[in-house]
Amino acid sequence: MKILIKSHPREAALKLWPALLLAAWTGCAPQHTVIPPRQNEPTQTAAGAPVLANVNPESVRSDCIAGRRLICGRVLKVLPDGLVVESGYTDLLRPPLTQSWVIPGAASAHRNPAALELNQPGTPCFGLVFLTDLPKRRKVKAFDYVVLMGYPAGAYAYAPLPNVTKTIRKFSAGLESAVRLGGGNK
Repeated sequence: MKILIKSHPREAALKLWPALLLAAWTGCAPQHTVIPPRQNEPTQTAAGAPVLANVNPESVRSDCIAGRRLICGRVLKVLPDGLVVESGYTDLLRPPLTQSWVIPGAASAHRNPAALELNQPGTPCFGLVFLTDLPKRRKVKAFDYVVLMGYPAGAYAYAPLPNVTKTIRKFSAGLESAVRLGGGNK
């Protein structure tokens, strides 16, 4: 006879953090990232949703999983469809900051300017990114910090100043929405 003991969700989440910290620490090793050019660029439907021609959804899903990154950084701008985040604040991965995906802006955190992003799944992401499909549990304000796993979801045209547009990587906090956006294609 088996006896099942239900654990509290917080206890289950705390058991996962050592693995996350290990992934973050291995992501801080100095290696260069080479991002291959995209071969299947998305096209727009009449509804405005991106559609990829001749792409298998399972291959998009596996590309999204292989391209996942740990987004740990400061929120620069809160937009209706997501957040512009300056990622690379790997010291946010220390307890007690790891208890929530949103960390108040009053927390002490800094970026290592010499750190480089690895081309391995789950390693910390560096640079400006756009993060969409956020959990609805917490309200995020500008200059707060976030720590979430993000799946590639294409590119985003960011306008930091009037008449200035910059293309940055777009990530989704949900795997299914990343697959729907076709972000894992290469």
